[in-house]
Parts: sequence; structure tokens; C-alpha cells
Amino acid sequence: MTVRIAMVAGETSGDLLASHLIRALRQHLPDAEFFGIGGPKMQAEGFDVRWPCELLAVHGYVDAIKRYRELSGIRRELLAQIRRERPTAFIGVDAPDFNLWLEGKTRDAGIPAIHFVSPSIWAWRGGRIKRIARSVSHMLCLFPFEPELYERAGVPVSFVGHPLADVFPLHPQREETRERLDIPLERKVIAMLPGSRQSEVRNLADTYIATARLLLERDPELRFLVPLATRETRLIFEEALHRNEATELPIRMLFGHAVDAMTAADVVLVASGTASLEAALLKRPMVITYRIGKWQYRLMKHMAYLPWVGLPNILCNEGIVPELLQDDATPEKLADALEDWLQDAPRRAAVEARFMDLHLTLWQYTARRAAVAILPYLGASAG
Repeated sequence: MTVRIAMVAGETSGDLLASHLIRALRQHLPDAEFFGIGGPKMQAEGFDVRWPCELLAVHGYVDAIKRYRELSGIRRELLAQIRRERPTAFIGVDAPDFNLWLEGKTRDAGIPAIHFVSPSIWAWRGGRIKRIARSVSHMLCLFPFEPELYERAGVPVSFVGHPLADVFPLHPQREETRERLDIPLERKVIAMLPGSRQSEVRNLADTYIATARLLLERDPELRFLVPLATRETRLIFEEALHRNEATELPIRMLFGHAVDAMTAADVVLVASGTASLEAALLKRPMVITYRIGKWQYRLMKHMAYLPWVGLPNILCNEGIVPELLQDDATPEKLADALEDWLQDAPRRAAVEARFMDLHLTLWQYTARRAAVAILPYLGASAG
């Protein structure tokens, strides 16, 4: 009997992760069929796209409320197809707000439901894990400290490593990257990453520019790289440069190329998020910062129970890199923290060594390990 797997992947990152998983599962089950919500990379692996994954891209609470009826309709229709077609298993890739409900209903119908990429339950208080325990047959985690949380709740779980650790080099090519960007090796460079969303760049652009100005007063030879993911975020940062009369500062904007900017840099100033993990995998000393609306920050502070927001600190279980958030994210404090890194070579070497250990822990050939964990639910074995 042909193995058929229903899948839902949210957004571009989920499409990439799911495409690698499909390829890994086909190593064991070459005739397996896949259908559901996905993107072009999944389609290239033979996935039957019933709805495109871009439909699940929701930008903030307001957008989520506006599109609730549309997304609920898609979810109900997919559930009806799953009940009708009876696939061997369901795999939800990330997108927990969409997938956990679907996984619970699928599991109630007697179909195993696997969730790939644990929601950040470790960052927030509350009983979300109880809902997960009711919804999923198996959880696949990217971080090594997560399985214990699920084991305590009786959820079958596997640590499969982080996909970024599979693709980032253990030894970043700093000299080659600087040569490609035409930056002299002896020049001190700071990469400044204000985030990928327009709201993030708006919140941080003025502060980043003021920080660069302060640092240049202390060391006029410094240079700055600012990678910006989209035309819109680039425009927002350009407007901030003009508004602050800072167009003459040695700040070089890059269209994308965040990994190149961090690889070439001596130190990174980064908005909290996945980019901070990328900086750690590139073995870069960093300062993590973030600024959001006051009420939103108060809510986050109330709900959070970890002392850090940055993944490098959470994963190392200590404040290994500075975090300057909200009212602490002033140009003076950010400039001091960045300058401390530049002036302390032994501290830089120590954090680079810790990040090498972290990289080796997360490097697990994620798709392959995930496939092996899923196979028993498909009536197959890894042998």
C-alpha cells in the first residue's frame, strides 16, 4: 500500500525545511506521496500543493484577526480532505497557530500527527504544553533542552538538531568574504542588523545610526555593514540616514547578504531573533537588542520566565552576550557594549569557542534524523 502523507508548512522557512524532510523520507519510501499546504521547494520534490504556503504568512495580530475567517476555512477544508483521503500520517511543519488545531483533529480521527519545530513553550508561561500533548503523536525539536519539557508532559519527542547548523560552515570564511566585499583585513567592522520586518527597522534605525556616530567619534576608522532584506526595509533605513544627516557616515547598506555581513564583521549588533542564532553559528561576538511597543513589552515581560530573549544566551544557559532591550537600547549603552567586544580579544576568543561547541551540538543532519523519527508512524523502519 502506498504511503501518503498530509503536510502543512508555513511560510518560506517551512517550505525549505519540509522539502528537505520529503527528500529524506523518500530515501526510505521512494513511492511515498505528499499533499497539503506547501511552497515551490516542496512542489519541486513532488508535493501536491493544494494551497500555497504564502497564505499562512500573517503579519501581526491585526492581520491575524482580519484573515481569521479565510484561514479557518482553509484549515477546515484541508481537514475534510484528510478525513476523506485517510493519509498514513500528518506532519505539521512549524506554524503552530495553524497546525496544532489541525493535528489534534487529525489525531482524533486515528491518524498520527507529528509536529516538526517545537513552539517556543520554553520562553512563555502558561499551559500550552497541555494542548500540545492532546494534539500531537510526536514532537520534533530543534534545540537540545526542549525534549525534557515534553517528556515531563508525556509527549513522545526527538531532538533532531537545527537545520542552520547543517548548512553554516564550522569555520566561516572571513578572509574570503572580506575580499569579496572589498574590505581590508585590518579594518575593524561592525555589522548592524536591524531586523527583517519593516516595523523592526523603523524602531531601531535611528538608534543604530546614533550608535554608529558615537563609535566613530571614538574610532574614526570603524566601518559599518547594514544588510537589509527587502526594498522596503532599505528605503526605511535610507530615510533614517537622511533624517539624521548621516549619509556621509561610513555605513554601507547591503541588499540581503546578512550572512556575508556577519562573517566579515568583528562584532555584530543584532535584533533578537533567528539572526542572533546565525551570528552564533558564524562564531561572532554580538550585542542583542530589541525595541517594541510599551504595552507589548510589558505583556512579554509578564509572560516570559527565562532571563534572556536571545537564542545564544538561552542555548548556552548563561548571559554570554549582552542584551540591551527596550529602554536600555540607547546609543550610549549599545556603543559601550560593542566597544567592549572590540577591545577585549580574550573575551572574543572565549565566546567564539563556546559558539563552536554550540554549533557541534546543533549539527545533527536534521532532515535525516527527523525522517528516522517519523518512519515508525508510517509502518517503516530506518533499516
